[in-house]
Amino acid sequence: MVAEAARRTGERCGGRHVLAIQDTTVVRSEGGGGLYLHPTLAVEADEGVILGLAHAGFLSRSAGKAAGRRSKSVEDKESQRWIEGARQSAAVCAGAAKLTHIADREADIFALFARRPQGSDLLVRAAHDRALEDGGRLFAKIDALAVAGRAVLDLPAKPGRKARTAELTARFMTASIARPKNNLVEDLPTSLTLTLVDVREDSAPAGETPVHWRLITTHRVTNAAEAFAVANLYRRRWCIEQLFRTLKTKGFDIEGVLIEDEAPLCRLTMAALIAAVTIQQLVHARDGDQGPGLLRPLTDAFEPEDQPLLEAFCAKLEGKTQPQKNPHPSGSLAYGAWVCARLGGWTGYYGKPGPIVMLEGWLYFQAAKHGAALTLGETNV
Repeated sequence: MVAEAARRTGERCGGRHVLAIQDTTVVRSEGGGGLYLHPTLAVEADEGVILGLAHAGFLSRSAGKAAGRRSKSVEDKESQRWIEGARQSAAVCAGAAKLTHIADREADIFALFARRPQGSDLLVRAAHDRALEDGGRLFAKIDALAVAGRAVLDLPAKPGRKARTAELTARFMTASIARPKNNLVEDLPTSLTLTLVDVREDSAPAGETPVHWRLITTHRVTNAAEAFAVANLYRRRWCIEQLFRTLKTKGFDIEGVLIEDEAPLCRLTMAALIAAVTIQQLVHARDGDQGPGLLRPLTDAFEPEDQPLLEAFCAKLEGKTQPQKNPHPSGSLAYGAWVCARLGGWTGYYGKPGPIVMLEGWLYFQAAKHGAALTLGETNV
């Protein structure tokens, strides 16, 4: 399943700046252990179009993290998943004009930067105040720098935060980061020259947590505009959080599946992950035009033979008023997203259809497709 999904994703990457966004989520928790899913999502950098799944794997932990990790090579550690995710997605997205691997703090691993795939970049949120080759510390050195530039960012509302406008400052520097002293077995360079970008909100409203991103990257940054551009790339990581939301309690509820055996649970989870990627593609396509040359084709989320059934549904669902008309061209992903949204209960008048509505409509369409196939005698569908 993953190989086929990745193959299709690779076909969509040609000539684009692609972000390969990695993260880990729990599927089944068992005390300190459990079953974890680690996918890599391919996203177009400029407009945030979801191109598809680039890689995915499972991590099974019996009880907490393995003991004695400092005496193990990275291949024997759980952190190997970040290196493997970068390697696999680099192969899948080989046709991209540019490739940037993005991850949160857990991927702040010296070995990941040392072993990044050739020809691609890394962008990771800093977790460690690393030692520098000159004896200083990473965070203290950048905190001491003068502000390089300022920008205003509209922050959307989210649980625990109201929508607001944030005034941000940017600092950046290039630094030689020393190999960790506790690294006992790795054959890694003694230092790496990387860029640190610090973007922060110096005066958040009372009761609000200030925005603060410390980002380590292999991208070259020479001015404040490029520093803010790096921060904007990192903000695309939210796509994978939305994917997990659709996969779990707000969508497929994979955590609630009552399957004891790990093998069938993994197969079902992977199928649900691929379907959740499709739902997120539909959500992102709902507004139609996503920039020059970026109106995605229907085949990003549907089979070519699905188009007649989508058109039949569209003809039934369209109303007399303009808000009840499908404004998107047939054959586009936006066209299919409109149909699924309407099948999921969206009227066309209020708000925008989210992942839950889109999931309901997509499931309705899949059931109708299956019924039509049975009627026509195509029992293998």
